[in-house]
Amino acid sequence: MTTLKWWQTAVFYQIYPRSFADGNGDGIGDFKGIISKLEYLSDLGIDAIWLSPHFPSPNWDWGYDISDYQNVAPEYGTLDDFKTLLNESHKRGLRVILDLVLNHTSDQHPWFIESKSSRENPKADWYVWFDAPPNNWQSCFDGDAWTYVPERGQYYYHYFMKQQPDLNWHNPEVKQAMWDVVRFWLDLGVDGFRLDAIGTIFEDANLVPHTVPMNLAELRRARELAKTPAEKEQVEKYWHDMFKHQWGQPGVHDLMKELRAVLNEYDGDRMLVGEDDDIAYLGDGEDELNLVFNFPLMRTQRLTADHIRRNQKERLTQLEALPVKGWACNTLGNHDSSRVYSRYGDGIHDAELARLSLALMLTLKGTPFLYNGEEIGMSDYIITDPTKLRDTMATWYYERLVNELKVGPAEAALRAGEMTRDKNRTPMHWSSAPNGGFCPTNVAPWLPVNPNYSDGINVADQRDNPTSLLNYYGRLLHLRKETPALIEGDYIPLHKTSREYFSFLRKTKSQAILVVLNFSDGRTELDFSRVKEIKGKTIRVLFSSDERILAGENPRKLRIGAYEVFIAEVK
Repeated sequence: MTTLKWWQTAVFYQIYPRSFADGNGDGIGDFKGIISKLEYLSDLGIDAIWLSPHFPSPNWDWGYDISDYQNVAPEYGTLDDFKTLLNESHKRGLRVILDLVLNHTSDQHPWFIESKSSRENPKADWYVWFDAPPNNWQSCFDGDAWTYVPERGQYYYHYFMKQQPDLNWHNPEVKQAMWDVVRFWLDLGVDGFRLDAIGTIFEDANLVPHTVPMNLAELRRARELAKTPAEKEQVEKYWHDMFKHQWGQPGVHDLMKELRAVLNEYDGDRMLVGEDDDIAYLGDGEDELNLVFNFPLMRTQRLTADHIRRNQKERLTQLEALPVKGWACNTLGNHDSSRVYSRYGDGIHDAELARLSLALMLTLKGTPFLYNGEEIGMSDYIITDPTKLRDTMATWYYERLVNELKVGPAEAALRAGEMTRDKNRTPMHWSSAPNGGFCPTNVAPWLPVNPNYSDGINVADQRDNPTSLLNYYGRLLHLRKETPALIEGDYIPLHKTSREYFSFLRKTKSQAILVVLNFSDGRTELDFSRVKEIKGKTIRVLFSSDERILAGENPRKLRIGAYEVFIAEVK
């Protein structure tokens, strides 16, 4: 294998700390719980952990409203507990990256408390203040983007909820303070950062109003009610137009260069991955981010051969065209989106499609990111009791539906349950014990546990079942580690007009791997014998999700089963 950085060869696994493992029995996940599961992750074949925010927070946005950047939330443990987690991870060869929220703080952060206290305070200019709302901008979470503070007699700006005031990154003191935060965690030994919502850091300097003829609640409702393609297209245009002056503004690239310079002060190939899909953030390969997510791959109701093929052609062509060739980064799920099992299922073949989704992540060119619970087939859990919702965005929307848009409480509860991020953040299922083994029987978990934990959707039941999704994950993860072409090989699409199956080669100078992913319920016989890299050769099966002998196969008459994942080496 050629020399690659660790983040190019790794498989990342996102941990949502509050819902992963409860180590002290209070119904909330914590560092002690995560530490107890590190061996599980290592055995599964994971290489790196992305830890969602673990900082002290009032939890209006469950950790993304940070009140202290240089400490840990007491419900998760102590700073020493975090150090133990970091050290124990490194002992097992697991890298750890943290969520870094640059755009905003909590309104309970000491910086904001000072800033709002008076216009003369030394931190008065650390946030974005105006005497009156300068435009009609909306927060993407809870309506108006401008909130009044009587102490100053002014309004502050927030792209997210009102408890998350935006920092003023034009102030050099803000930058210095945040770079000190970065150095604090790098000094402890973290391996890098996932950068939250970097596109929102700067706003349009001219404060141009949006022209959408509705507010946020009305727009969300319009999205729900849109039926025709034209209606859906109009809603998406409105969504873009409502926020286009509030993200993607000039200045972020210079900021990312400064941040990268901070990381370059440290050894160990510390890395940055941005919550953005703009490959321009990769800079010249050395001066900005290491990775950005291939979010366009996720933006579909169904994963199809056509969609994946188009995505890969566009994405890899863009990466190839950069001054220094960029490295791809693929994901299908995270804490903000529906779970893979639900999002790409069809209600009939969900189990098979979940296996195809993982195989896609582990065989495409680039670094894969997985989300905790995918490996056991956790699905969305729609919470229809508004009193049990914890996502402030959803409770706000429920109230607007009922009180402003006059939607009946039952439908409003369902709509809020469908849009909330709570549905894909429910506690991890470790066993078939009550509460899914996440916390003790007599303790209420912070979010309701999906009751399907008792139907085999848990780690304990699947661990000893050789045909389980968990063991399928383990086999594929270890196959990837043992197959250099799946990590560093070029991507060569095959049979480019097929609508039912997606086939391609991953090829290095010394190895060629054939991958066939059948997204249909039909069996098919394929001929790869005329492919230049396969012509005159045989193929040796390395992995199949179908019942098949792992032996040689004739590339001229390769039989592929319904929803089969087929991986073979060209010999």
